[in-house]
Amino acid sequence: MTDLRISVAEMKSYYFFSEWCSWLDSLAQEEIMHQDIIPLSAADIEDQLKKQFAYLSGGRGEDGCPVITFPDYPTFSEIPEREFQNVLTYLTSIPSLQDAGIGFILVIDRRQDKWTSVKASILRIAASFPGNLQLVLVLRPTGFIHRTLSDLAFKFNRDEFKMKVPIIMLGSLTELHGYIDKTQLTEELGGTLDYCHNRWLSHRTAIESFALMVKQTAQMLQSFGTELAETELPNDVQSTSSLLAAHTEKKDKMKEDLRLALKHGHDILESIRKPITENPDYKLNQDQLDNQTTVERLLDQLDETEIAFDEFWTKHHQKLEQCVQLRNFEQVFGEVKAALIIVSERLSAFTDVGNSCAHVEHILKALANFEEKSHESLEKANVLASEGDQLVQSNHYAVDSILPKCNELHHLCDAFTTEIKNKKDHLTKSLELHSLLEKSMRWCDEGIYLLASQPVDKCQTQDGAESALQEIEKFLDTGADNKINEPNKVYKLYEPILNQDLMEHVQKVFQKQESMEEMFQKRQASLKKLAAKQTRPVQPVAPRPEVLVKSPCVSPGLHRGSDYVSSLDGNLRRMNYRRVKSEMGEFHQNRVGSVMDDEENLAVLRSHVINELIETERAYVEELLCVLEGYATEMDNPLMMNLISPGLLNKKDVLFGNMEEIYHFHNRIFLRELENYIEYPELVGRCFLERMEDFQMYEKYCQNKPRSESLWRQFSDSAFFQECQRKLEHKLSLDSYLLKPVQRITKYQLLLKEMLKYSKNCEGAEDLQEALTSILGILKAVNDSMHQIAITGYDGNLNELGKLLMQGSFSVWTDHKKGHSKVKDLARFKPMQRHLFLHEKAVLFCKKREENGEGYEKAPSYSYKHSLNMTAVGITENVKGDSKKFEIWYNAREEVYIIQAPTPEIKATWVNEIRKVLTSQLQACREASQHKTLEQTHSLPLPASTCTSPSRNQGRNLKKLEERKTDPTSPEGCLTSVTPKYPERGKGWSRTSHSLDASEENDGWSSAEDPLNSSDAEEEEGGVGEEIKLTPGKYTVVTDYDKRGSEDLAVKSGDLVQLIREGEDRLWYVKNLSTGKEGLVPANNLLMLIGNSKSAQSLSSSESGTGCSTLSSSSSYSESGNAGSTSFSDMKG
Repeated sequence: MTDLRISVAEMKSYYFFSEWCSWLDSLAQEEIMHQDIIPLSAADIEDQLKKQFAYLSGGRGEDGCPVITFPDYPTFSEIPEREFQNVLTYLTSIPSLQDAGIGFILVIDRRQDKWTSVKASILRIAASFPGNLQLVLVLRPTGFIHRTLSDLAFKFNRDEFKMKVPIIMLGSLTELHGYIDKTQLTEELGGTLDYCHNRWLSHRTAIESFALMVKQTAQMLQSFGTELAETELPNDVQSTSSLLAAHTEKKDKMKEDLRLALKHGHDILESIRKPITENPDYKLNQDQLDNQTTVERLLDQLDETEIAFDEFWTKHHQKLEQCVQLRNFEQVFGEVKAALIIVSERLSAFTDVGNSCAHVEHILKALANFEEKSHESLEKANVLASEGDQLVQSNHYAVDSILPKCNELHHLCDAFTTEIKNKKDHLTKSLELHSLLEKSMRWCDEGIYLLASQPVDKCQTQDGAESALQEIEKFLDTGADNKINEPNKVYKLYEPILNQDLMEHVQKVFQKQESMEEMFQKRQASLKKLAAKQTRPVQPVAPRPEVLVKSPCVSPGLHRGSDYVSSLDGNLRRMNYRRVKSEMGEFHQNRVGSVMDDEENLAVLRSHVINELIETERAYVEELLCVLEGYATEMDNPLMMNLISPGLLNKKDVLFGNMEEIYHFHNRIFLRELENYIEYPELVGRCFLERMEDFQMYEKYCQNKPRSESLWRQFSDSAFFQECQRKLEHKLSLDSYLLKPVQRITKYQLLLKEMLKYSKNCEGAEDLQEALTSILGILKAVNDSMHQIAITGYDGNLNELGKLLMQGSFSVWTDHKKGHSKVKDLARFKPMQRHLFLHEKAVLFCKKREENGEGYEKAPSYSYKHSLNMTAVGITENVKGDSKKFEIWYNAREEVYIIQAPTPEIKATWVNEIRKVLTSQLQACREASQHKTLEQTHSLPLPASTCTSPSRNQGRNLKKLEERKTDPTSPEGCLTSVTPKYPERGKGWSRTSHSLDASEENDGWSSAEDPLNSSDAEEEEGGVGEEIKLTPGKYTVVTDYDKRGSEDLAVKSGDLVQLIREGEDRLWYVKNLSTGKEGLVPANNLLMLIGNSKSAQSLSSSESGTGCSTLSSSSSYSESGNAGSTSFSDMKG
């Protein structure tokens, strides 16, 4: 900071002004009075002067001596000595020193007095007169006696008066006129001098008051000037501005005092000149002239002093204003410099040159946005530098402080501009290089695609080979504009931007280019050989290679080719054996080449999928970053606070959820790991499997989405969002970008399906299938959780119910043993609409409420009604008369719920899921029971029981079923049916279980009437490894099956099929009820759903007594013998 007190120019003006103030002070003092001891003023002795026992009329003698008149005053002797001395002292102080030095003429009028009084008056005046006397004129008493007496007494007593000047006794006014001109005497003394004592007293009081005012003004001006000159300048803008305001206020007060003083002086001067104004012939006496001169001198001096003050104030004010300018400049300089340092640091963070064209374009766009945001700081710096230059040019007193700062600002701005230009140049170079690399990559992909798209069979002819050659040559001609010729030249040309990763990328592209060109060269060589062959004269049909080439993996179609060989005509038989062998060898090579080409095609398609996956992942990451920086960060920007609605404050977490967590996962981890698989796309499933737990964060994001959507809809018109969108140059509003995570998590399963489609015979196929299944599971969990969070009215903790497995809407009938019969009848015919939530430990029944609002606000809510504990739940899989119904019953059918699904497929899915839950509970209970039994018997063998049911075999079947679902090495690649073999009449299970059909619709028929069979006999008839017997009816497909032969039928897990007939090799001929297509499907892929006998299956798992639930099967038949049911019910272990 610059702390200069006063400049040289200001110092000169200050001294000049100070001298004027001193001069004015002394002049005012001089004009007020000339006493050296006790100064007096008219105002002080105004009452004494009003007595008029002595006055200064303004008259002058011949030599200019002032005339003091002592008029006839009867009580002259009674005047106190103090008053007498004051009046004489004051009167003798009024004339100028020059006039007073000549001496005064005293005119003592005692015409009406006695000699004794005259004598006393003369003696008193002689004793008290303070000034020099020139002449004393006494008008003696006019009475004869007193006049005679005075003459005689004066002659004989002259020495008593002790005066050094002559005393002349005058007998008349005429004699007086001989000594003093009539014009210098008042009318009382026979003269013509105009004198008014009151006017004289008023002028003297005014002049002295004016002189005092001038003196005080001069002193105040001098004191104020000293204060201004000695004031230290503050070091901050506020204090300097306050000081300037205070000094300006004082200056205004000084100027007002000067104005009043000048006005007062001019009023006095006008009053003195008033007689002349009224009568131009009027002549002022000498005292009046002296008064006029005094006032004029004071006014002139006051004017000069004001001019000096104004000049000094101008200098001082300029210095204060420059000080304020300097402090403002210094303050803004600090802010601007800090802002420039910040933007320079942020600019230095732009070190990445990008890893693709899209990435570089994003960086360029970010740099452009940054440059736009930084423009304000640069503009402020340039404006401040210009202001500093103007201050320097205006001769500011602190040039030495301002100039270096201006130079520093210019340097910082130039450095920033240069740096951002360099960044742009580097990124432009990077974009150019990446464009070249991507162009080469596209060219390579197009080349590989061209090779893959050339049909091998058409290339076997000369025309086809030549056409393929022309395509290849035409494509290679485009390489001049697309491929990289010399990597070294690329390295040299783009050296400023090359880093290790970019150099490796260039090398990989070049290697891919070389590999592709090598493939083209091989294809060209093969095609040239085919094109060079001579046209054969006779060759109606080429022999099938299957005749001559034996393979252990011959397909059924190849065997049929042998019939054709025997029908070859005689011309073919006469062919040269070597020629035939040679042609067969060439055809075999072409056949192998075709297989290789198919693999190349798949590799190209896998490459396209992985490229799409990585490119879309990069775009996704960039979009998330754009939203976080362009919207979320701006919500904390103080400069944007005025645009944010009050309802949006502190709602960033609601609006964006855990988007930042998702961004960091994809940017720092997942994208980088995906890029590692670009050369091995078929293995990308491992990347998903390793990070599957991290994808759970999407569930949290989706659960928050309704809140986010609701908040957005309230404030979508906010000026804040519009401003952010304008800055980002987005065509779409924020809500479209908030939907990106939801769209992205659903996109993965599509890309994984595509990759799996082209990688079935590759090493990573199993990982891809597992990754796809896991992603679909996550999507289902996300969807289910969105419904689960909408449940209201449940008192407990939903998390304690275990994992949510299924959820959906159903029509529900109730049929409980307890309750009024009319209520039961009413419930049987009137369904309730319920939304069921199947957890691992319970199933919840809820009522779906009305959906309101739009978008995510339309998400329904579910009012909790009741729940069933899965440990006491049983199911009946089929209900007579409707393929979409099944039963859920509770506590040995005390409560029965008939559930109708929207479709048979949904029903089958739910039944399978409930079966899994009950089976897992059963297995866990059985293991616990076996463990307890082993402990009790100390590992002794168990005795055979006649009541042993084949449920153990079925349990093993179920266990194997689950194992084979996840075992990709299964020889059949499909699931074993767990449907139990239907027993013949007269054979049953050890315990009965009453299904709905058996207990309520079959006239009392139940499995309890069937004779019991030992478990050994049952196992002999229906073991695990026994072939599944043909049972007409409907089946559910439990495992996908791809079409392998012309008569095969491709099916998906969950499809519903109708059995038509039994085929060979464990293949059944079925009809897909969804598509209407028919074909062969492995029997092991099917699970019995509904037989022609309208059988029903049921399963339950519950605890009773000390035992636990087991799996069992029972059958019951109606009287007609065409209705039966199979159910799994509670069994005591």
